[in-house]
Amino acid sequence: MENPKKYILAIESSCDDTSAAVLCGTKVLSNVVATQEIHKQYGGVVPELASRAHQQNIVPVVHQALAKANIDKKQLSAIAFTRGPGLMGSLLVGTSFAKSLALGLDIPLIEVNHMEAHILAHFIEDENQTAPTFPFLGMTISGGHTQIVKVTDYFSMEVLGETLDDAVGEAFDKSAKLMGLPYPGGPLIDKYAKLGNPEAFPFPKPKVDWLNFSFSGLKTSILYFLQRETRKNPEFVSEHMTDICASVQHTILEILMEKLQLAVNQTGIKQIAIGGGVAANSGIRARLKDAEEKLGWQTFIPKFEYCTDNAAMIGIVGYLKFEKGKFTDQSIAAKARYAIGAN
Repeated sequence: MENPKKYILAIESSCDDTSAAVLCGTKVLSNVVATQEIHKQYGGVVPELASRAHQQNIVPVVHQALAKANIDKKQLSAIAFTRGPGLMGSLLVGTSFAKSLALGLDIPLIEVNHMEAHILAHFIEDENQTAPTFPFLGMTISGGHTQIVKVTDYFSMEVLGETLDDAVGEAFDKSAKLMGLPYPGGPLIDKYAKLGNPEAFPFPKPKVDWLNFSFSGLKTSILYFLQRETRKNPEFVSEHMTDICASVQHTILEILMEKLQLAVNQTGIKQIAIGGGVAANSGIRARLKDAEEKLGWQTFIPKFEYCTDNAAMIGIVGYLKFEKGKFTDQSIAAKARYAIGAN
C-alpha cells in the first residue's frame, strides 16, 4: 500500500538567509535558517557576499532539515524553491540546487513566489496560529517589500498597492543608520521607541495616490532633521534617541495604518493578515490589536519564525501547489523581479 504522507522539501534563498524546511502536508517537521552575519559590518546586505554564503550554507542546511524531520531524501515527494523576487545571485544558488536535487531524485519541482509565500504562511498548521478565511487583505512588510494584496483564494491574488521606491523595512534600517545605530536597525528603533514620546518630533507623511506607498521622502526628511539639529547640538541624537525613534516609528506606522484603513474601506474586507520581517515590530502589532477593538477588524500575524524569510512558508505553498499538480520543469529560471500572479 502506498504511503499517503507527502513530504515536501522547501528551499529559500532570496536574500541573505539560507533556509530549508520539510513539511508533511501542512505541518512543519523542520525549519532551519542560517543567518549571514557578515553583512552587519557593511551596514546592509552585499549581494555578492550573500550568494557566496548561500553556496557555503545550502548543503549543510538541507542536510540538517532532513535530519531534524527524521526522514531520508528518498522519501521526499517534491522539492519547492523560491524562484523570486530577490537578489539574483542568491536566487540562482537555491534554484540550481533545487533543480539538481529534484532531477537526481526524479521527483517533481515546484517554483514559489516569495511574496505569495509570505501571505500563505498563515496556512501553516500550528496550534498557536489561526488562518484567515477568504477573502482577506494581506499586507507584506519587510526589508525589501511593502504590499497590500487582496486574497480571494490560495492562488488568486491581486496587488492593490505597493511601494513606489523603498520598502518599509529599509526605511527603518536606513533611519537607524542615520542615528548611528548598527545594522539591522529596525529592531533597535522598535526597542527604543517603547521608551520615547511618539509625538516629540513630527515628520511629514508622503502623499501617494491610492494604496501605494513611498518612504524615500520620509528618509530624506529624517536626514535633514538630524543634520539641522546636530549642527545646533552635536549630542542631539544621543540625548534624544528614544524620542527620535518613537517619532520615526510612529510616522511609519501611521502611513501603514492609513493605507490599510483605505484598503478596508475600498474592499469592505475586515480580515487583515500581515507578514514579512517588519510584522515582528511591537508597534504594528499593537496598532492592529487596537484596530480589532475599535474598528472591528480581525487581524492575523504568523509566528515570528514564519514572518522573516524562511523555507516553511515556501513549503506550505509547495504543498498547496503539489495538491493541484502545479509543477514546473528543468527549464525554469530564477527571476529577480517576480510580481504576484506572474509566471
